[in-house]
Amino acid sequence: MPQVTEGNLDARGMKFAIVVARFNSVVSDRLLDGALDALRRTGADLDAVDIVKVPGSWEIPLTVRTLASGRKYDAIIALGAVIRGGTPHFDYVAGQAASGIAQAAVDTGVPVAFGVLTTDTMEQAIDRAGGKSGNKGFDAAMTAIEMASLLGKLGKAAR
Repeated sequence: MPQVTEGNLDARGMKFAIVVARFNSVVSDRLLDGALDALRRTGADLDAVDIVKVPGSWEIPLTVRTLASGRKYDAIIALGAVIRGGTPHFDYVAGQAASGIAQAAVDTGVPVAFGVLTTDTMEQAIDRAGGKSGNKGFDAAMTAIEMASLLGKLGKAAR
């Protein structure tokens, strides 16, 4: 019988950082509320959560990498909203934010949950930040908790 290892959704005793973009704050503030709600519901001590605000989603990867390099956090949650406009700016910001966040996680070994919305309209973004499509900040926090738990188990199994 194969052995299955998976994380759980118990945030007790864990330390988290949330990096949140101020640009499109009507959306990112709702994502932050969702993430904090998920952490609270899973037993996290909110005094052990550091919130770092950055100007926009472009600045998230460098900030995530800096935080992860310090090895102070069990997981990091990246939150923001990039909304398509009439220029190719969206493609550059969204693509580089995604690849930079992923690379920071791979390079440091610290789980980073991707909660940066990439939508065509503000309405779509609001729907994903607590509207009819749920709250992707909540979902990102749940992913961070599960991955921190999983990597903790895998690290213990390797010893």
